[in-house]
Amino acid sequence: MDISSDEADDWFMESLNTYKDLHVFQLEHPTKVIEWTGDKSICVAGYTGAKSEILELLLPLKLYAGDNQGLCAERDFKVQRGGFSEEPVECLIHIPGTRCVVTSGSSSSTLQIWDIGGDDSDVIKRTGVINLKSTSGKGIKIAPGLTDDPTVLHGSCISDVQLTEIATGRALYTVGNESLDSVSGLKFVNAHVFLICASNGTLLMGDTRDPLTALYPLEESKSGLHWSFGLRSDGFQSESSIVARLSSSAHILLSDLRDLLSPICQTQLNVQHSPPNNDFLKVSWAPVLNSCLSVSGFDGTVHVYNTTDWSTEAQIPQPIFSHRGHEMSHDAKYSGSPAVVTTHSWHQSRPNTLLSAATDGSLHVWDWVDIIPDR
Repeated sequence: MDISSDEADDWFMESLNTYKDLHVFQLEHPTKVIEWTGDKSICVAGYTGAKSEILELLLPLKLYAGDNQGLCAERDFKVQRGGFSEEPVECLIHIPGTRCVVTSGSSSSTLQIWDIGGDDSDVIKRTGVINLKSTSGKGIKIAPGLTDDPTVLHGSCISDVQLTEIATGRALYTVGNESLDSVSGLKFVNAHVFLICASNGTLLMGDTRDPLTALYPLEESKSGLHWSFGLRSDGFQSESSIVARLSSSAHILLSDLRDLLSPICQTQLNVQHSPPNNDFLKVSWAPVLNSCLSVSGFDGTVHVYNTTDWSTEAQIPQPIFSHRGHEMSHDAKYSGSPAVVTTHSWHQSRPNTLLSAATDGSLHVWDWVDIIPDR
């Protein structure tokens, strides 16, 4: 979608009232990963070119200045540490409680282990590899384990999924399912139980103490689409975990973890969806806003929805906020095509704050001021 200069100017004026904070940074190469390494720091990594940069960035200090913003000059992201990967980075996860990240590339049959350094170093160094039983290496997804000993769950197709100990590279668990369906996402529910979402929308629930997995396929009418998923954890004590699945046709299914065969809600979103890049599709639950989720990957926009009033009835919900900054600040005349959001991530403790990145290398952190339902 081409944006006129007048439309961009109107958006800029409107943004003065709709954003509490909006900070823009330009990466040398676009990223499809935004991973938190601390309350004020993230990792990003390039996915284009033969050699890709991995950076740890400090968020703009002005974001945390509160009422004293006028006394804070730091409006930019700051590069804390950096390193280079010999291949494009498709997936990157941080191991909680450590200074370690694990990455997968576009073609390698290994996972790369990185030390992102401490106060005495500004270099991100590769410290090891995990050899994979699959030789395809394409589309490997990774999820950090939730046990005291650092582990990663990983796989490109269902039959590849295994849990590996980072320190030794030893396989601790292998899924007992021979399906060749590709994996679109992995997530631990607790220390042992995990979910796999296949690209066709099928969910599998496994337990690292048992190789057998429970299978929850989609109904036939929703086949032929690409699906991604997000899991809302039990942070809200009165509610159970909810799985959100997003399709390449902008259809969303919400399912209670206790009954994954029968969605509690499904709806069609009114977003651009022809044709999306399936690698960029993302649905994510807000960590500290009850029942809010965000969607991106269809165009240059991130949409935020409140699912409280969603039902099983046919409806087209309206977002409570849409961040259009990437498409408004992007100049298609020079790049040849409109910017598309590659990924986004909620801040873990600031309710209305998100980060988003796009195909033009732009990286935004934004905090909107629209009225939010009681949490």
